[in-house]
Amino acid sequence: MAKSLYISTTNARSGKSTIVLGIMQLLLRDLQNVGFFRPIINPEDGERDHDINLVLSHFYLGMRYEDTYAMTLDEAKKLVNAGKQNEMIEMILNKYKQLEEKYDFVLCGGIDFVVGNEAFTFDINAVVAANMGCPALVVTNAHNATTDEIVSLNQLAMEDLEDKGVDILGIMVNRAEETQTEAILEALQKDIKVENCSFHVIPEDSNLMKPTVADLKKWLGAEVIYGKKAMDKMIDGYVIAAMQINNFLNYIKEDSLVVTAGDRTDIILSAMASRLSNSYPNISGILLTGGIVPSESIQRLVEGWEGIPVPILLVKDHTYPTMKNLNHLHARLEPDNPKKIASALGLFEAHVDTQEMRRKLIERKSVNVTPQMFEYNLIQKAKKNKQHIVLPEGTGERILNACDILLRRDVCEVTLLGKEEEIQAKISKLGLDLAGAHIVEPNKSPLYEEYVQEFYEMRKNKKGMNMDVARDLISDVTYFATMMVHKGHADGMVSGSVNTTAHTIKPAFQIIKTKPDATIVSSIFLMCLKDRVLAFGDCAVNPTPNAEQLAEVAIGSAQTAEIFGVEPRVAMLSYSTGSSGKGAEVEKVIEATRIAKERCPDLLLEGPIQYDAAIDPSVAKTKLPDSKVAGKATVFIFPDLNTGNNTYKAVQRSSDQVVAIGPVLQGLNKPVNDLSRGCTVPDIVNTVAITAVQAQAAKGLV
Repeated sequence: MAKSLYISTTNARSGKSTIVLGIMQLLLRDLQNVGFFRPIINPEDGERDHDINLVLSHFYLGMRYEDTYAMTLDEAKKLVNAGKQNEMIEMILNKYKQLEEKYDFVLCGGIDFVVGNEAFTFDINAVVAANMGCPALVVTNAHNATTDEIVSLNQLAMEDLEDKGVDILGIMVNRAEETQTEAILEALQKDIKVENCSFHVIPEDSNLMKPTVADLKKWLGAEVIYGKKAMDKMIDGYVIAAMQINNFLNYIKEDSLVVTAGDRTDIILSAMASRLSNSYPNISGILLTGGIVPSESIQRLVEGWEGIPVPILLVKDHTYPTMKNLNHLHARLEPDNPKKIASALGLFEAHVDTQEMRRKLIERKSVNVTPQMFEYNLIQKAKKNKQHIVLPEGTGERILNACDILLRRDVCEVTLLGKEEEIQAKISKLGLDLAGAHIVEPNKSPLYEEYVQEFYEMRKNKKGMNMDVARDLISDVTYFATMMVHKGHADGMVSGSVNTTAHTIKPAFQIIKTKPDATIVSSIFLMCLKDRVLAFGDCAVNPTPNAEQLAEVAIGSAQTAEIFGVEPRVAMLSYSTGSSGKGAEVEKVIEATRIAKERCPDLLLEGPIQYDAAIDPSVAKTKLPDSKVAGKATVFIFPDLNTGNNTYKAVQRSSDQVVAIGPVLQGLNKPVNDLSRGCTVPDIVNTVAITAVQAQAAKGLV
């Protein structure tokens, strides 16, 4: 089942609160443990967020208010304007993931549209939903909009959400004209082509949209002089009473709010009298402006009216600025108005196919993963069971900056190798705090002699090996680090920011060696596309693998992908699909596919298959319509290093939204991973986290 739903809006005053209440009530019919979360809130001064307050009060979820949101709109805008959008997303993910672990389902209320911030909120809603991995329900305000405008607005929203890889569960058009609902529904179904998307149109209930006198009090900060028990009366229009009584009374309509200066005794008395008369409509209340309190004699008269059926409020501003403020007043569902909440829920249930919605909420799960979401989940996995990773290139500035991040985020235990004075000098120069890192100079370590002796015993039958050679090699930081991993003094090693791949892998071959069921060491790159994560192998180690080796790469890549949350569907790539091509290279892939299927019959695997048929569902329908892998492959096995290396680089460079993490080495008894010499600090952080997760898997902790 799905774990979350993100309710996103396309415009302001969409009636999102009604939708939130309706969806929450649906969820609580099937699930006991449901949480509510808003990534970004925009509360009024000194007030709690409206939607959070409404949900927590009405459904008694038992959540702490501070756990239900990540930041304010002002805080989010500052981060984005400072070029720190990734930091903003990480802060949101941190709060959301805490709730995701605690609750069976988390309903997420998107960012409200605020006048002047429309473009920001529209785009950020899509970015946040994508990175949280939530399916989205899109809500649109249809009030005073044509059918074409409504469709166009939703088409723009769909394009933005789909472009960012968000799975769209449905569209709800709210506040539609009663006579327009069928036309809107037909137009949406005809013009919006989103797979498995449901459409719902909810007409406007005028009573829900009318503000109450209590809303007015809150909006204006008004003082209630009389009639506190009548604050739930709804307001339907305003009468500015600046005329004589006989003219003023002609303008009164049902539920009008009378606005007048506090010294207009004649208006106050006539308004009160109209409320008691059967000949005039019932007004909703009286608003006195200018901060003028009625005289004592008038107060005595009003107090004599038993029950005071009309609330009388006072504001300090004069009539003109007060009316300007009132023009922006809109109705809201408040926790202390159960009648309105009941009406809202009734409206939702009357116009939404609740059975279909319940089924979708329980069965639907977004499979899209953004690069930042993958990196976040990777770090969180590494932190769950902290491992000890050794970094032999301890004097490198990128390594030290990465170490600072790893320690600050408590990802793993770290050992840096190199000359201690040189490392400390670099740390001081960079202004870092690496007090939590272990710094080891190999030939001064108490483990040095033990490592030399053991390495000599392992290699003494090799040509040219003697104790002096063993000492020289173990003095090398890469050999020393590899021996640490072999002896269990570290759980994994990451190197290669300065050293070559050969210098990283050769000691691993000699000391750690391959797993009993592995004949080669191979690699995958984890390719983080904008909406999914794929595994490409082997793109870094084996130039021309034979059929047996290619089958081993496929099985190992599937196992590695699964460790990192990628459901393995393996495509054995070739320049032909199925039986369409001939040649030695195709035959090699055919044979490798056969061997892999024989060894792992339950593995979803297809080959030979071309890249387009493996990744594109429309091509797959033509070339391999019955395949369980074609069109939805997640693990791509290339026939040789030339093809694999060039393809991963082409995909990586095709878009600035693609992140390539790796190479991740597989086949060794314990994890050792290689960095590229052009790696960035984030690359190092990710590779260390990957190594830590591999170490967890080797111990059976994943």
